[in-house]
Amino acid sequence: MKQDLHPKYTKVTVNCANCGNSFETRSTRPSIKVDICNNCHPFYTGKQMLVDTAGRVERFNKRFAKSTAAQAKAQ
Repeated sequence: MKQDLHPKYTKVTVNCANCGNSFETRSTRPSIKVDICNNCHPFYTGKQMLVDTAGRVERFNKRFAKSTAAQAKAQ
């Protein structure tokens, strides 16, 4: 059998970028950083939290308005 075939499975700390919460788990990665954890996720907290999507909805609405205006002119 080959030696050292499988990666090392060690304890790591998971850090939340949103609320700063940290907890330990086991993984093959040296550290894990998550955007949203169970302490700040709306499903677990029951609170609505807005996650900024950098204006994606507004950009979509602007493009959609342009395309509907172009279709209206064509008819």
